[in-house]
Amino acid sequence: MNKQGVHDDAEGTSGASARPGASHGPAEHAGTRAREGGEAGAPARAYASRRPSEDVLDEVEGDEPLLPARVHRPSDLMRLLAGVLAIALLLAIAAFAHGTTSGLEQDINKGTGQAPDLLIKIAGLASSIAILLVPVAFAIERLIKRDGLRIADGVLAAVLAHGVTLATDLWVARAAPDSIQEALTQPAPGDIHALTDPVHGYLAPVIAYMTAVGMSRRPRWRAVLWIVLLLDAFSMLVTGYTTPFAIILTVLIGWTVAYGTLYAVGSPNVRPTGRTLMAGLRHVGFHPVSAVREEGPEAENGDRGRRYFVTLEDGPPLDVTVVDREQQAQGFFYRAWRNLTLRGFATRSSLQSLRQALEQEALLAYAAIAAGANAPKLIATSELGPDAVILVYEHTGGRTLDSLADDEITDELLHKVWHQVRALQSRRIAHRRLAGDAVLVDRSGKVILAELRGGEIAAGDLLLRMDVAQMLTTLGLRVGAERAVAAAVAVLGPDAVADCLPMLQPIALTRSTRATLRKLGRERAEREREAVLESSRLAKQARLEAASEEGAAPPGKPDKKTVRAEQRAEKRAIDEAIDEAREEDLLTQIRHQVLRIRPQAPVEPARLERIRPRTLISVIAGAIGAYFLLTQLTHIEFGKLFAQAQWGWVAAAVAFSALSYVAAAMALLGFVPERVPFVRTVAAQVAGSFVKIVAPAAVGGVALNTRFLQRQGVRPGLAVASVGASQLFGLGCHILMLLSFGYLTGTEKTPSLSPSRTVIAGLLTVAVLVLVVTSVPLLRKFVVTRVRSLFAGVVPRMLDVLQRPQKLVTGIGGMLLLTGCFVMCLDASIRAFGDESAHISIASVAVVFLAGNALGSAAPTPGGVGAVEATLTVGLIAVGLPKEVAAPAVLLFRLLTLWLPVLPGWLAFNHLTRKGAL
Repeated sequence: MNKQGVHDDAEGTSGASARPGASHGPAEHAGTRAREGGEAGAPARAYASRRPSEDVLDEVEGDEPLLPARVHRPSDLMRLLAGVLAIALLLAIAAFAHGTTSGLEQDINKGTGQAPDLLIKIAGLASSIAILLVPVAFAIERLIKRDGLRIADGVLAAVLAHGVTLATDLWVARAAPDSIQEALTQPAPGDIHALTDPVHGYLAPVIAYMTAVGMSRRPRWRAVLWIVLLLDAFSMLVTGYTTPFAIILTVLIGWTVAYGTLYAVGSPNVRPTGRTLMAGLRHVGFHPVSAVREEGPEAENGDRGRRYFVTLEDGPPLDVTVVDREQQAQGFFYRAWRNLTLRGFATRSSLQSLRQALEQEALLAYAAIAAGANAPKLIATSELGPDAVILVYEHTGGRTLDSLADDEITDELLHKVWHQVRALQSRRIAHRRLAGDAVLVDRSGKVILAELRGGEIAAGDLLLRMDVAQMLTTLGLRVGAERAVAAAVAVLGPDAVADCLPMLQPIALTRSTRATLRKLGRERAEREREAVLESSRLAKQARLEAASEEGAAPPGKPDKKTVRAEQRAEKRAIDEAIDEAREEDLLTQIRHQVLRIRPQAPVEPARLERIRPRTLISVIAGAIGAYFLLTQLTHIEFGKLFAQAQWGWVAAAVAFSALSYVAAAMALLGFVPERVPFVRTVAAQVAGSFVKIVAPAAVGGVALNTRFLQRQGVRPGLAVASVGASQLFGLGCHILMLLSFGYLTGTEKTPSLSPSRTVIAGLLTVAVLVLVVTSVPLLRKFVVTRVRSLFAGVVPRMLDVLQRPQKLVTGIGGMLLLTGCFVMCLDASIRAFGDESAHISIASVAVVFLAGNALGSAAPTPGGVGAVEATLTVGLIAVGLPKEVAAPAVLLFRLLTLWLPVLPGWLAFNHLTRKGAL
């Protein structure tokens, strides 16, 4: 198939000869005769009369791409993750709900104790024999049917499950909490000094084996297996050889290991081939001659299905779509993420069976034609084995909108496109994928809407407006906002177009459209940057020419007024260049065009997101950090501890916390050659205490400082460079101090020249990270891109600062003072709750703070909440501070440096905003 993914039209294309890589045999000559005769079916009949069907099948196989022997199914990965979560939940219940587990075991033991002894013995004997015979019998049945690959997968899963079982038994016996051990084990019958197995070493491998070989798709075998498992579990419970939680854990381990094995090694590929397709077409009454795979563009969510162009013995050619379980699973995680983050009406179900997908696409095809729209005509559907279905369409020739040349997209064609959209909307049909590859134009100029599989009938107003917004964007990318809006208004009317403005936002558009808009945005930003650089170059050149015309300047220091006037003139020229080069994005242009027609149109974007990705990540990270922090606080008596606190050290911690804002202002101004008020800069750092509560620690401060410098008259590019230089120097100082204090910490008790373990571990970690980054192409490209942009903006700014030693001393001194203030604040917090025996060295405190601060900057939570507390607490305990002192000291430190400054920060933020400084 050609690049656009469709044929020119029914009369213009017939066989494999139109596609790259197609075989040049009888099918090619058949296509030639079709073009000469004007009828697609005649050459096919002539061809069929001279060639046997077996030769045709050979041709299909020649055109069919080789399929991989194994495929990694996303569904297996989802089941693996679900199993891991279920195991974690079970262990959490066993650890924290000790009373519930004990009561459950007592109730079960009481109920099973009334069972007849003879029945228990019979059930135990039968299950013990059957638990071995059922897997063997199933393996023999599969081997007879030559399905040895599945048996091999099952054996591998059983071996791995046995290994996991042994590891779990060892963990429960040696390292698990007592509550988990009590929930999973009990005294063995006949030997009170021995415990039962937490996980049954023979049951988990059997479950893993039967799951991996695919027993879930065979109801009879599945029923036999579950009967055997229930009998075995019943007999084990009654005789006292296991607990209910041990049985559940055994089943979960077997199930999880099975799907983990299947995803790791891949499942045998059972996707239908060309021969299967030809047989399926004959089964529904067609007489195919040849079938050629069409390599079309990638689908929006990866679930497009394989397309075939099929010629018949006695009729026009067909377009056949094959959808199997593997293709249906593609894009699953993207759809699941959209369903999680977007509101319900903006998404569609991510879990559909093959039958549901077939019925939905068929329903949409029939509904679109009934609505009067031009759409591919569905003429047959059928199952193609247990794991695939086919949809047979009449051949709809044409080229996609994306493949048309610009001069071919006339106003008449735009009106035809909107007429098709209006036909769908008149019957409340939402297309939901109106990208450029979903609009076909045949040789006669007729517009056809394809890719209807993701649509909806009886759609609400919001979905219909999303279709209009999507089509406006699709056409705007080709012909511009003005022509796209004019054509839409001419067909749909101004009110219908105006109503779609709230949906005109990137998140409401298709994935491919968003990617195109991002690419255009990067190109637009690059043009603006080039315009600024060109303007700066011209301004410098003009200044040099003016100086040369006036003659050599007198020796001595240049006049400050002259220098400032030149700087203002250069800044004004650059601002004018930015204004001239600034381009509106496409969505903004469309809004302006619509507002010209309907000034009262609603422009407030509709809320489509259920939850922002950043919020979701912050909540998860915060919950994990809070969990680890709370585990350190459960056994601490805070009332008694605060009653014994030394308030003099608390006051010292407050003073060090306040001094840190002065140090932060020095660290920033040291890398800004321009004059910026110091007091106002200190106020901006106080305002940062409020900003970092609503943004990750490493993001909020950078954005606020950049905005502040711009408001103080520093050009945007230089403001970003100054903040970047400050961050770069801060990173270097942070690493040097961490290594230095780590060395001091490691050599405190052994004052020799040998390097400390901390330094060695840090250097080895850095070396491993460098090797990983340089060996992975994606990471290497990411780092090279960032470093290149760094040297393009930050390094020149650093060279300017180096020419002013006073500024450099101020910046580096501010960074050292900032770190010192935080270290002394943490040390004072420790001394406030500990006696002389509970103190640790300043070097140890510095190492713990520097490590915790680094993790807090990387954490996605606002202010590093959760991550910093957990890291500082664990770090202080690791260097020898008692838990009873470390936990409250960290809480006091975070209270003084994060939570208490929020109110002053909010006041400073509002004050600076009113003054126009932010």
